[in-house]
Amino acid sequence: MEAHAVEIKPKTLKDYRDIINRYVKPHIGGQKLQGVRPATITKLYRDLMAGGGKNGRKLSARTIDYVHAVLRKAFRDAVEIDQVLPSNPVERAKRPRRTPTEPGTVWNPEQLRAFLVIARRHRLFAFFHLAAYTGARRGELLNLRWSSVDLDGCEITITGSAAFIDGERIEGTTKTGRTRVVSIDAGTVAVLKEHRKKQAADKLLAGKEWRSSDDHVFTTGWGDPIHPDTVSSLMPTLINSHNAPKDGPKPVELLPRARLHDLHIHATTLLLAGVPVHVVAARLGHVDLSITLRVYAHVIRAAEASAAEIFAKVIGE
Repeated sequence: MEAHAVEIKPKTLKDYRDIINRYVKPHIGGQKLQGVRPATITKLYRDLMAGGGKNGRKLSARTIDYVHAVLRKAFRDAVEIDQVLPSNPVERAKRPRRTPTEPGTVWNPEQLRAFLVIARRHRLFAFFHLAAYTGARRGELLNLRWSSVDLDGCEITITGSAAFIDGERIEGTTKTGRTRVVSIDAGTVAVLKEHRKKQAADKLLAGKEWRSSDDHVFTTGWGDPIHPDTVSSLMPTLINSHNAPKDGPKPVELLPRARLHDLHIHATTLLLAGVPVHVVAARLGHVDLSITLRVYAHVIRAAEASAAEIFAKVIGE
C-alpha cells in the first residue's frame, strides 16, 4: 500500500512511508489487499481518532486527512496501475469531520513588519524578508542560487527545492515540477544586495575554509547550504526576542506564535488588495487555480463582500 516512488519526491515518499508505518500497518497491515472494504477504512479512521497517537492519544481529524490522502493514492495505484483491485475502497470510506482552518490569518501586516524589524538583526534576515515578499516555500529559497537572481530585472527564478532526508541534503524540482519567475520590489532588491555583500565578507573571512562549491544565496558563515530546520527553528526564537526583549521595554503588541509555513500573509495581502487570483497563483507556483481558490477561499469571500458596493460606486460615479 505504498505510492510509486517514481511519481513523487523523496521527501514526500518518506512522509508517506512514515504515515503507513505509524498509522496503517499496526491496524490493518496484516489484511490482504483484496479484503479491504470501505468499512475497514472507516473503522481504521475511528480507531485512529480514538487513540491512534503516541501513548494512545487521540489523533486530530487533520492527521487522519493525511492518512486518507496516502491510502487513497496507494489504492488508486492498485486499481489503475497494478490492476490488482477492481475499485478503490478508500473513496467510499467515511472520514471524521473537522472544522477547516483558515490560513493567512496568523499575522496582519503590522505584525509582519514587527517581525522583520527583529529579524533584521540576524544574518538570515534576507531569507525571512524574501519568504514574506515572494510567498516562496522554504525549500525553494534554500535551493536558490545567485545565478537565478536578476537584481537589475527585479526578479528571481525558482528552479527547484531542497530538503534533508535521513541526514542527506536532497535537491530536486519544485513541488509542481515547474520553474517560475517571481517579481521582486526595489526594497527586496536592496535587501538581497546587502545580503550578498555580507556573504562576500563571510567568504573573504573564511578564505580557504569556505566550503561552498556552488552559489547558494543562503549559506552558513562557512559556506554550507542552510539546513531547513535552521530557519524553521529560528522563527520562534525571533518571535521570543520581540515579545521578551533582553534590553528595553516590552512591545505594546505581542507577536502570536507562528511557524515559517504560516507566512501566508503574502498571498492574503495581495488578494485583499485586489490582485487577480491567477496572478497570486502564479507567484505561489500553483499550477491549478482551484488550489488557490480552495486554500484562500476565506480571503476571496472577504473581497467579494465589498464587490457589490464597489460596482455600485463606479456606476454611480
